[in-house]
Order: sequence, then C-alpha cells, then structure tokens
Amino acid sequence: MENQLAKSTEERTFQYQDSLPSLPVPSLEESLKKYLESVKPFANQEEYKKTEEVVQKFQSGIGEKLHQKLLERAKGKRNWLEEWWLNVAYLDVRIPSQLNVNFAGPAAHFEHYWPPKEGTQLERGSIILWHNLNYWQLLRKEKLPVHKVGNTPLDMNQFRMLFSTCKVPGITRDSIMNYFRTESEGRSPNHIVVLCRGRAFVFDVIHEGCLVTPPELLRQLTYIHKKCHSEPDGPGIAALTSEERTRWAKAREYLIGLDPENLALLEKIQSSLLVYSMEDSSPHVTPEDYSEIIAAILIGDPTVRWGDKSYNLISFSNGVFGCNCDHAPFDAMIMVNISYYVDEKIFQNEGRWKGSEKVRDIPLPEELIFTVDEKILNDINQAKAQYLREASDLQIAAYAFTSFGKKLTKNKMLHPDTFIQLALQLAYYRLHGHPGCCYETAMTRYFYHGRTETVRSCTVEAVRWCQSMQDPSVSLHERQQKMLQAFAKHNKMMKDCSAGKGFDRHLLGLLLIAKEEGLPVPELFTDPLFSKSGGGGNFVLSTSLVGYLRVQGVVVPMVHNGYGFFYHIRDDRL
Repeated sequence: MENQLAKSTEERTFQYQDSLPSLPVPSLEESLKKYLESVKPFANQEEYKKTEEVVQKFQSGIGEKLHQKLLERAKGKRNWLEEWWLNVAYLDVRIPSQLNVNFAGPAAHFEHYWPPKEGTQLERGSIILWHNLNYWQLLRKEKLPVHKVGNTPLDMNQFRMLFSTCKVPGITRDSIMNYFRTESEGRSPNHIVVLCRGRAFVFDVIHEGCLVTPPELLRQLTYIHKKCHSEPDGPGIAALTSEERTRWAKAREYLIGLDPENLALLEKIQSSLLVYSMEDSSPHVTPEDYSEIIAAILIGDPTVRWGDKSYNLISFSNGVFGCNCDHAPFDAMIMVNISYYVDEKIFQNEGRWKGSEKVRDIPLPEELIFTVDEKILNDINQAKAQYLREASDLQIAAYAFTSFGKKLTKNKMLHPDTFIQLALQLAYYRLHGHPGCCYETAMTRYFYHGRTETVRSCTVEAVRWCQSMQDPSVSLHERQQKMLQAFAKHNKMMKDCSAGKGFDRHLLGLLLIAKEEGLPVPELFTDPLFSKSGGGGNFVLSTSLVGYLRVQGVVVPMVHNGYGFFYHIRDDRL
C-alpha cells in the first residue's frame, strides 16, 4: 500500500494532458482592433484610413461568417489550430526545409570542462550521447518533470516528438512519422544512426536490457570513425534531405523503386532515436564569439545530417557539439530543455565518465548500404550544389554582449526580454531610418497541444520612443516616459498572446476557413498593409528569446532581406 501511495503521488510527464484547456478562439472584434493597431507604424494617414475601411467591411460582412464557422470547428477539436498550423507552417512548404525551416544550436560545454581540443571528438561524443540516452529513458518512464508556470501545468506533448521522429517528404505535402512510445505504451525503437563521410551506420543502445555505457559507446563510435577514415567516402544519401521538398520526394520514390531494401534502410533512419553526425571540421568558438560554430551547425556538411530528423546531434573534430532539428514536430524550447539537462550533467561530472570502464561484447555497428545508380548520384550532387549556393547567401554573427545582463535590467524593474525587443527596434530604426515589422515568439502551452503565437513587437509606442531617441530636442525625462509606455505595451501583448488572445493565428484560421469553403480570399489579406506589416510571414525581423540559460539557437530569417535575431539572456550577459 505504501509503495502504491508513493507511486501515485509522483507526477508523470504526460499526466495532465487530458485535463488541459482547449485552445480558445479570440473575439473577432478584439482581434481586428489589435490588427489595426499593429499596421499603424507602417502606414501614412491615407493608407491607414483605407485599411480601416477594409477591416470594418470584413468585420460586419464575411469576417463574421468565417468567425462563426471557426467557432463551430473549435467545438469539435481541443486545438482548432493544430493540424492547420502543422500543414501551413511546415508540411505544405516546398522550399528546402533543412536550411530554411530547421533550427540549430551549439552546445555550451566548451565554456566549462570541454574547451575545443583536437582528439576529443569520440570520447566526449560517447559521454554526451550517454546523457542524451538517459534523458530519453526519463521520457520513456515519464519521469521528466512537468513544466509549470506557478502551479499551472503546461502542455508536454512536444516532448514526445524529440526522439524517434522524422518528417517524410511528399509530392505536395510532407508527413511526420513518430515512433516514440512511453514504457507503459509499449515498445519504442532503441537504435541510433551515425552519419560519417557520406556513410550511415546503425546500432542498438540497449544491450541485455540495459543502456550501453560511455566506454561501450566509445567503442562503437571509434569503429565507425576508423572505418570511414580508412576507406572511400559513401554516396551521401543524406544530402537529398536538404533538397526542395517535391524534388526530394521524387528522388525518394525513385530510390525505393531501385531496390525495396532501400525502403527498409530509410525506415531505420526515420525510426532511430536520433542521428549522430560526425563532422571533420573544427569550427572556432570562444565564450564571446559563437559565429563560426553556429554557421557550421546551421549550414555544415549536408551529407552528414538527415535534415528531416527531429534531432541531429552533431560532433566536430575539436570536441565541440551542437544540434540541428526539423522544426515541424516541436519548437525550440524542447531542445533547450534537453541541451540544458545534458550541459548540467557534463558540468556536474566535470566532463568525465566516472563509472565502470568494462565493455561488454556488443555487436558492432551495421552499415546501411543503399543501392544507388547514376541518377541518384546526380541528384545528390545537385542537392549539395543547391544547398551550398543557398547557404552562401546567409551571414551569421553571434557575439556576447558582456556589459550587463538580466541582473541589471531586473534591478531597474524592466523586463529583460522586452528590453532586448525594444533595443532591437531602435537598432533597426537607426540603421534603416524607418520601423521594422517584427515577429516575436510567444508560447501557448497553457492549452492542449498549444505551440506559438505572434507578438508584433513593432508597436506605435515603440516607434514613438525610437523617434524620441533620434530627436536631440527631446528631453531625457520624455524619452524615459515614452520608453516605459513601450515597455508596458509589449508586456501586455506578450501576456495576451500566451493567454490565447493573440490575433495572428486567429486571422490565419479565418483565411483557412475561407479557403476550405472555396470562397475568394477576403480583401483584408490582399490589402497592401497586410504583408507590409508582416502578415503572411513577411516579417523583416524574426526574433525569439531562447531563454535564460547557457543554451542558444538560431533559425534563418523569414524573408530574403530580413534578420533572424535569436538571443539568450544570462545574469551578466546577453
């Protein structure tokens, strides 16, 4: 009885999923009011007046009808947005996703016990892999603590998508395959795939019922590394995942047609816990300058990552690490969580393995050898060329600002995230002489399967403050007042968005209802101010707070002439 009691009081990772509230549909009037406010910084009086008329017409006409249909839809679904969002934001997108959609981030281990050092790649790799596998076991046993704000539990569904998950390309729409199961649900795959020099290997991480240890992992990684460095390179099938989606889907179909065994090999990769990528390069990194390592992780060798995989763990020759993840199944905060967990474990153990050195007799890794022909080899070369051409158009800078951090802003009673968002608005305004439409991520995990909402940081209040900062005749006191107004506005928007009262996803829902009903696109969405203010994914600034830990990460900008601005905030630095 006591045992039963002890068991039942311990919270399980997914136990609150069934009791989470449904995602609400905001009021149409409120959403349109907020939308009108958000376009103001980008319009002159005449343009604004025209948009105001468009919005009023929409509200009293087709908008109201679409809103009613959306409310109907929401009655039958706990999250009216989920399926739509997955399709529109990710699965229907045809541009190459490895570069344009995936997010990537460096591991911070080099800041403490693992400074860059040649010859450490394999040993450190075995330790970092082991900590990742422990995290996987916590998830399998549902022992990962439930995320909460105060006493309110947040949705944990995205954590199911971290391991054994892969996107599969389709001709017009991709799909997500998820093979992960908790222990109570049944068997879950327990193999990982290692990519090295264009070749792919697979091995199990459970032997005789228990997890393989770092010395055992080291043996497997050493075997693969030696083999790949003493024999010719493989064809680099993985590079196909960096191609335009329909082209990759066709190449995949052709590959399967060549030899049905190819399908079994693809499924091995899809269902693997994660893909472990071995890179030969040694990107430079210091605690003050992450630029080169981030570039290597985001746009490194396409033959050693599976772009569709939910988790590619990347290791470099100098013992530095990072990850590259498909964005479709989950948002970056999930990755931040596991990265922080692993970093803390490495820190606590001073970067060493302190257990037994004994190595059991474990089967050696097996190579996945695809049947290929001239056409596939040609497709691979084309994919690589396309990828490197697009990647060369990206400029990456990641420097630490060390003058102050969270401590000082909190001390001044200013929200650290809002502080950076406003600094960003000012920087853009100074650089370009006009406001920049800006997307900031808000999370909606208070709700069942909630993911994100858009905070439009470029507000009328922010612009007024930027103007005052550029005008020498404005007094310090007046600037401060304008700044505090901008802070208050941003804080309220963030709160609203997290509470399901944002308007961007609501407007998207109304547009998609119109499309599903075969109705013409409402004028609201074709009005020039809609895209000029960022609508339809046209934000010139796409930004996100990656948290208050050592972990950081990046995604490429949303638009060609845009900036991707991803930042983390520590006590003493930004």
